[in-house]
Amino acid sequence: VQLQASGGGLVQAGGSLRLSCTASGRTFSSYGMGWFRQPPEKEREFVAAISWSGGSTYYGDSVKGRFTISRDSAKNTVYLQMNSLKPEDTAVYYCAAAGLAYGLDYSSNYDYWGQGTLVTVSS
Repeated sequence: VQLQASGGGLVQAGGSLRLSCTASGRTFSSYGMGWFRQPPEKEREFVAAISWSGGSTYYGDSVKGRFTISRDSAKNTVYLQMNSLKPEDTAVYYCAAAGLAYGLDYSSNYDYWGQGTLVTVSS
């Protein structure tokens, strides 16, 4: 599976962005998908994940109520809608695919990673 993330950019605090991650391969629908981010000079952290069926979603505490993850299996794409953005959301955002159905908040459970897309939120 190859993953291509897009949609990052510069936005003012309070604004919105939607990230997309498109997967190649025919088995996209069998993978749990997640978004992680790495702020400048900090460790990578969990943002959101969605099960292979789309029936379950998970969020990091810092983004709950502001970010929404979704997937469109017909388009082999997972989305991250980010609203009410804050300067502390500034980071490189990575999408990833996991063959496991559990532990989607742990980066070690993911098998494939995209290249990352930069989100910068100005104050």
